[in-house]
Amino acid sequence: MLRVVDPEEFPSAYRVPWRVDHVYGTHSLVTNAGDTALDFVRVFVDSSSFAPQTELWGQMLPGETVELCLCDHDLEDVVVTLCWFRPETGIEYVWRFLV
Repeated sequence: MLRVVDPEEFPSAYRVPWRVDHVYGTHSLVTNAGDTALDFVRVFVDSSSFAPQTELWGQMLPGETVELCLCDHDLEDVVVTLCWFRPETGIEYVWRFLV
């Protein structure tokens, strides 16, 4: 059943804390560019050429960077999804990007 949503029920939007730098070919650097730690970070790589892949990065502190290797993937056909929890709220967030 549909109902009127009270804006006070939901937290305000916040800026996605990720920065992705394409350093060379099939490698990107993914940085937590936010000012808080992010918990239970997971990365899902999906393309039509391979079965979906999952990487568990755990907690990422502000400024921490991880290299994402997409070797053997066709960069025209890959979608990367980052999932994480904000420790202060416990809410899970999802962000997808194309390489």
